[in-house]
Amino acid sequence: MNQDQKNTEIQPRAIALLPIAVFLVLFIGVGAYLQSKGTHFAFYQLPAPVAILPALALALLLSKNKLNKAIEQMIQGMGHNNIITMCLIFLLAGGFSVVAKATGGVDSVVGIGLSIIPSWFLVPGLFIVSAFIATAMGTSMGTIAAVGPIAVGISHAAGVSPELMAGAVLSGAMFGDNLSIISDTTIAATRTQNCQMKDKFRENFKIALPAAILALLIFWYLSGNTSVPDQKDLAILPAIPYIIILILAIVGVNVFVVLALGILLAGLNGIIGSDYSLMVFAKDIYKGFTGMQEIFILSLFIGGLSELMRHQGGLAFLQKWVSKLVDRLGRGQGSAQLGIAVLVMLTNICTANNTIAILVAGGVAKEVADEHHISGRRSASILDIFACVIQGLIPYGAQVLLLGSLFKITPLNVISMAVYPLVLAVVALITLFIRHRGTQRG
Repeated sequence: MNQDQKNTEIQPRAIALLPIAVFLVLFIGVGAYLQSKGTHFAFYQLPAPVAILPALALALLLSKNKLNKAIEQMIQGMGHNNIITMCLIFLLAGGFSVVAKATGGVDSVVGIGLSIIPSWFLVPGLFIVSAFIATAMGTSMGTIAAVGPIAVGISHAAGVSPELMAGAVLSGAMFGDNLSIISDTTIAATRTQNCQMKDKFRENFKIALPAAILALLIFWYLSGNTSVPDQKDLAILPAIPYIIILILAIVGVNVFVVLALGILLAGLNGIIGSDYSLMVFAKDIYKGFTGMQEIFILSLFIGGLSELMRHQGGLAFLQKWVSKLVDRLGRGQGSAQLGIAVLVMLTNICTANNTIAILVAGGVAKEVADEHHISGRRSASILDIFACVIQGLIPYGAQVLLLGSLFKITPLNVISMAVYPLVLAVVALITLFIRHRGTQRG
């Protein structure tokens, strides 16, 4: 029995969505209030893993099942394959970041990058690099883990605001995650809409390319006159491990292999080339792990909260509400496509995972598409695009959390420069109503 069939057997309940609202009010509201009062590091005063605890408690109280059963459901959500995958990437990314920094790898790559890339093209260049790697890897998380530390170093060396640089990396990563034919979101979208990956790619590309070009121009404008210091006495050797893993990422090697090998190569480079001892290497790996504990814990809790809301009818309520919305908007294809977009966006807000959101919303989206004669490639493209948009804009999404951790800035700072997701949303919304070619079923 698939996820969509399970959802149809659950009674829709609007109140089941209340826990996510509680979390958002605490997570964003408290930080915004403290910042208005002039509190330093306002958004760090209430840690996100603590802010979500009242939401989890409320979700358990709202459950119609016995407490033990509700806790079991929560744990099942925490143990979901996608959640555990993200958490492992967090750990490996943290370990790689610390080891690469300690052994001079980041500084070396940054120096080489600054000597090659024109100063006026640093930010757009990082956007292109991230987009290219993410398209090849099919994962935004793996891309951020690989490119993030370089971007941090370039940001510091060139005096580029960390928010802008983080936004460029996030934008490129979401471009590739949305467009790549090996991305889990693409696989989920094409399977639920019963279409070919190549057809979905072509449909998606017509929207993603104009959005990417606009985002590139915006990043170029925002970067302004960047001053890059002269790069002297560049050390090439420490950069070799980084160059190797970037190549492996581009050719599509598994993200876990890429990051694990990156840690190993960076450590060996330090041990062989300097006084970097084996014990320090081990401690740095663990230091990287512990640096990711906040987003690790938060991701687990979000997975548990999402599963509780699903069992209690929150996601089923969203699906029912969107179906009614489509009926009220009229029988046009534009209205139906907008309904599919709204459905996957709301689902993504509740699940904080674009792949899960597509799987959950896919069944209803297919029914709406069939009823309004919308092609499978078109509905798959809409699902993937708008899940990508929301995933790049929610401050508790894995990609935003990872970048915030790497750049030492708040998640809200990261999404303030999420240029590509915003531009993609605008371009895609325009195409919902002015473009009908390819929507009819042949």
